[in-house]
Amino acid sequence: MENPSNSIFLERLKQLPHFDYKDEVDNLSKQHGITTTLLQEIIERKFATKEDACRLWADALNVAHVDPFASVITDEAIEKLPVEIAKKARAIGLYVFNGVLTTAMATPEDADLVKRLSQIAQMPISPVFALPHDVDDAIVISYSSDKSLEESLNELERSRLFTDPDLAADKIAQLAGADSLIQIVDEIIHFALRERATDIHIEPQENISRVRFRVDGMLREVLTYSRKLHRAIISRLKILCALNISESRFPQDGRFSMPIGSLTANFRFSCIPSAYGEKAVVRVLAMTGRKSMLTLDKMMVSQTILAPFKQLVQNPNGIIFVTGPTGSGKTTTLYAALHEINKPNLNISTIEDPVEIQLDGVTQTQVNSHIDLKFSTILRALLRQDPDAILVGEIRDLETAKIATEAALTGHIVFATLHTNTAAQAIVRLMEIGVESYMVAPSVIGVLAQRLVARICESCKEPYYPSKDVLRKYFQEEGLTDVSFYRGRGCPSCRGTGYKGRIAFHELVLITEEIRTLISEGRSAQEITKAAAKVGYKPLRYDGLKKVLLGLTTIEEIEQNTSFEWAS
Repeated sequence: MENPSNSIFLERLKQLPHFDYKDEVDNLSKQHGITTTLLQEIIERKFATKEDACRLWADALNVAHVDPFASVITDEAIEKLPVEIAKKARAIGLYVFNGVLTTAMATPEDADLVKRLSQIAQMPISPVFALPHDVDDAIVISYSSDKSLEESLNELERSRLFTDPDLAADKIAQLAGADSLIQIVDEIIHFALRERATDIHIEPQENISRVRFRVDGMLREVLTYSRKLHRAIISRLKILCALNISESRFPQDGRFSMPIGSLTANFRFSCIPSAYGEKAVVRVLAMTGRKSMLTLDKMMVSQTILAPFKQLVQNPNGIIFVTGPTGSGKTTTLYAALHEINKPNLNISTIEDPVEIQLDGVTQTQVNSHIDLKFSTILRALLRQDPDAILVGEIRDLETAKIATEAALTGHIVFATLHTNTAAQAIVRLMEIGVESYMVAPSVIGVLAQRLVARICESCKEPYYPSKDVLRKYFQEEGLTDVSFYRGRGCPSCRGTGYKGRIAFHELVLITEEIRTLISEGRSAQEITKAAAKVGYKPLRYDGLKKVLLGLTTIEEIEQNTSFEWAS
């Protein structure tokens, strides 16, 4: 809908610094009018960034611009507008504050629509602008639920399209392209995004199949469905990844993406044969196009670790490892470290699998197993690109490890990950891979190990006093008898779990001359740990218990994610 005030948008757009598309925009405005279609064209053709274009559009309407995918969307706000109304009005409630419902709308200038929505919500509405397709996709995700998903699955089963479990591959492929099945798979993914799931497990059992989500590190069952639908759902996911749907005897891996508003959601798919059919796991990766990124200062790292780690990343050469199991936030920490040193006078390059967040000013390269483009191949090429800093997503083999250590010894700072349980084990692991100790000792300058644990829900957080036995088990200090700990009661905000979000805890080994000598002599991880303790090293559990005392997580979470040994 064209609004006279929107002509202000064009005037301000043309005044942006280095704006060189005046003729193209004039032609588009004649074709589409000064409407949200024109705005979308400007963003898609990259005449202006989404942030600049939407801000100027919203300014012209005298409202704010809010990206629904970068904003808090509360259950309370969603409940104020029925889904049918939200879709028809292209409006979604974001949050309620001081009795006012802030609502993202494609047409916030429509006073009559705002008035009608206010009557339906039975409270005043504060309209903000959001791109129409951002609103549409936010509605799809935010209104998704296990009940709506179960209804769709039941309806699909009633259609009797999938009654034969032994359908030929070509027939399965045809059915996997059916609109009803595409909608089911999309709904599962949308619901997972709404629930903040990191993994989607789709598992066949003897009589049924089930879907489980991993949220805040914990698996929970979301729904079950008829096993008759299982093969078709797995086939649909394989088609998204361009995999062989007729092959069910061997494991397969792939990737796929889905547009979500102006962003792209990325997923990694894996399936393996099991007793009752193929089990699939879909890993939810970061959304590309989202600018927000955690910095080291925002990651709630303990000061005793943050200060030396910050000094470490400023080194001109050497290797810094971040270790931990899959899904422990290693990549996020590495990105934050790169952000710390990302200056125009440094040439920073990364090798990733996959590229999860796009970093301004950084050259990012993705490995590709289909054309044998490996970490080692790219790393060798990068060293001819005059790099200052290099991020290696994961050191998996001897070749990559050797090139990385050589790079560190020839004047480059290298950031990398390894899968080990403790920081000291990373050094031993490097030598076990096959790197000579005389190369490891001078190249490694520090190792950070980390874990992610569930964070106590702030909406239902409550204090309690643990028993003396618990205090004696976990804390060596005296005088903690009157200290209150915290836990979550369980509320709608955290789906009754008592946890919402995650928090990391760490241990840091700084490589001293004594430790270099131990590495050269091929000593054990235990001896390296003892030497690190002399310069302030504390084990993972120590930092985790500090987070418990700060009321950020619970003793149960620390127990599940750390070993019981104390460093001597």
